[in-house]
Amino acid sequence: MRKLVALLGIFLISQLFVAAYAQTSTSNSPFNRQPGEIKILNAYFGNFKEKMEVEPGDMNVPFTIVFAAVGTQDITGIHSGLSLPMGFSSSNAKDGLIMADTGSVALAGEIFSLTYHVNLDKNIKIGQYPGMVKIDFSRLRESGIRDSFFNFDFLVTGKSILNIKSADPFLTSIKNNPVVIQVSNTGTAPLSNVHIVLQNTQTSVSATAQSVTNLENSVFDQNEWNIGNIEPKSTKLFIFNIYVPEKLKDETLHAPMEITYHNAHGEAKTVLRTIDFYVNGLIDASIYNVEVITLSKKQTVIGEVLNEGNVDGLFAFVTLEPLGNSNIKKSTQYIDKLEPDSPVPFNFPIEFDGEPRDGEHDVRITVRYKDSLRNENTISYDTTILYKDMSEEETSNLPEFMSFIILGVLAGIGLLVYTRIKKKNKKTVNQTS
Repeated sequence: MRKLVALLGIFLISQLFVAAYAQTSTSNSPFNRQPGEIKILNAYFGNFKEKMEVEPGDMNVPFTIVFAAVGTQDITGIHSGLSLPMGFSSSNAKDGLIMADTGSVALAGEIFSLTYHVNLDKNIKIGQYPGMVKIDFSRLRESGIRDSFFNFDFLVTGKSILNIKSADPFLTSIKNNPVVIQVSNTGTAPLSNVHIVLQNTQTSVSATAQSVTNLENSVFDQNEWNIGNIEPKSTKLFIFNIYVPEKLKDETLHAPMEITYHNAHGEAKTVLRTIDFYVNGLIDASIYNVEVITLSKKQTVIGEVLNEGNVDGLFAFVTLEPLGNSNIKKSTQYIDKLEPDSPVPFNFPIEFDGEPRDGEHDVRITVRYKDSLRNENTISYDTTILYKDMSEEETSNLPEFMSFIILGVLAGIGLLVYTRIKKKNKKTVNQTS
């Protein structure tokens, strides 16, 4: 009985040692380290210095795997074969492994990389894929070839393509212009944390560099914008105001923008893009001094068009048209140029569709002209005019006029009679003497 108990005790103690060993064994440790000469660090499209965004259909794209020589000795004669899933192939061979070699020595404890060249089939999807790589190498000052195999994951990121432009590329001088800028991503990968800063030559361009902008005398109400993320095939807008001086009319205004964003690899990128605007001169036309006067015994609408801008309005027409129940006939005149600070007069003898109607008439006066880009512009002025029929006034004044004629005739007859009587009396006196 004592022997049985002793054997049972030995068994239980041995199980405790087994359990303790199992808990400390490296096979179950989350920090399992497999001893070897090489350790894989990263795998991505691009070269050792810079990652690249790629998308289905790209050809001859560099694919880099970064390794660390973790052994105690330098290694040399490195030769590698890369195996990727279906849809990825070597740009140098139609079948088989994608090969890479390095003629340099990988020093112990240092990082080295191998670059392969890969074609991407247009039918693959953007996303994560598995791969496998085999490395053959030799230890320095030692004969024989060793090999290592590594599994890894890599990304087909898609490409982000940034474009920036103004929704309306035309500005007007001596005026505050609202500007809408479109920032679009026409690619297949997102743009993250997009940040835009307006660049001015006085602060952002060195004195020895050739100026690419003429913003010095323009006034912006903002110069920095946080856009956020821009998904593939989408656009975001930002808005600001800009005042352009008169001297820039008929010129192109260049606005450089420094754009910072993170690409699909999470790397920060900075690009410089220039937004161009064409600066029009200002045509500021208004209609003044509209009234009705009598010209050649006819009621006439007169007025003036004044351009308070800095360039001519071209091919100008002015139109009078009735509003409401007015039966004034519509008519148009050509008044040529609207020169700055030079009032251009117009006049419309009033005519009617049908019988003239005395009293008030609602009318609209419209001026149509073209700017320097031959775009048509219109301004209008609504008013009420008072029409008085001059023919009735002439008829009503006829009797009064006739009375003056009669009085004149009578006065003439009286003068003639008086003259004859005076002559006759003078003749009689002469004969008597």
